[in-house]
Amino acid sequence: MNLNNHTDFILSPITEILKNVVLASAGIGSGIETFPLCDYVMQSVFLKMTGFQEQKMKCVTWELATVDYDYRRTLLSNEDRLGECSSYSDKNKIYKRLVAQIQNSNPIFNIQSNLDNNKILQETIICIKTLFTNTNLSIWAQSSFLEFVNNKSLIKKEHFTCIDPKGKTYLFENVLQDKYEVLYNHRNRIAHNTQSYQQNLPTLKTLVSDNYQYENNFLHFSILVLIDKIFIELYKIHLDVLE
Repeated sequence: MNLNNHTDFILSPITEILKNVVLASAGIGSGIETFPLCDYVMQSVFLKMTGFQEQKMKCVTWELATVDYDYRRTLLSNEDRLGECSSYSDKNKIYKRLVAQIQNSNPIFNIQSNLDNNKILQETIICIKTLFTNTNLSIWAQSSFLEFVNNKSLIKKEHFTCIDPKGKTYLFENVLQDKYEVLYNHRNRIAHNTQSYQQNLPTLKTLVSDNYQYENNFLHFSILVLIDKIFIELYKIHLDVLE
């Protein structure tokens, strides 16, 4: 795959997957007889999104290593120990490397002034609401969708692309890291089918835990879209400073 193909893929929005599932399921209807399809459809689109993002993270990594020979050596020697690029740790490493490469070419670059968090967040929330409102998917999972729509504090602009007191930047701060951890565990359960030998219903301890409220498909979708938008915007800046 050549550079242009990598670039096209990196800049392609993950939201196309959500648009496709909405269109594909539109003809099914939303009668009670269709409700058993909910888990199958939601899990399928979720795995497509996580897989798409894993491949995009790898493509970003390969492109960064193409122009930064020190980073190439780091990757080849496995110093960064990147896995499938699905965990928060992997995504954060790639994010920090991308920001560092931009700063190497443009020392005055500042993540907080050059990235509009409010715009990224608003576009993410509006996208999820617009795509799913009045669809059978939001009807199947009505309570989760309404919780996502009505809870304004699930994701805040202060939750991502953060800078600590020492000047180091992080993809997510602790609150959003916790939400991503729930997403990541959900991804692993589906991908490895661990529920096949476990009880299908959550325990009372799970239900009363603080993180159980984050077991929401629409929140998961929004976090993946948020990450995608952050990397697309940063990669555009990366391309500009290379010219």
